[in-house]
Amino acid sequence: MIQTINLNTTKALEGVVQPNKPSMPTPSESIKEFSSYLTNALNGVAAQEKNVETLNSQFQLGQVSVDQVMIASEQALLSLQLTTQVRNKVIEAYQEIMRTQI
Repeated sequence: MIQTINLNTTKALEGVVQPNKPSMPTPSESIKEFSSYLTNALNGVAAQEKNVETLNSQFQLGQVSVDQVMIASEQALLSLQLTTQVRNKVIEAYQEIMRTQI
């Protein structure tokens, strides 16, 4: 037995099957996202440095091992170096834009 397909049913489903296209963020939204990303990253670096200070004080009191202090110190140092390199790249990009002739 052959069943017939109702064309009205398939046309009604066409709108449901098509996926939604993601919208592109506006420039002001992109700037806010980048700004919040940088703020969060800088706050993270500051938190790591405070953690190292706390661990260093605890180490002097004999509460933590030297291993924990060294690991936290290296993590904070690497984060600071990464932040410095990102800053340098941003400055280079800005200088390149300023040199561009219109």
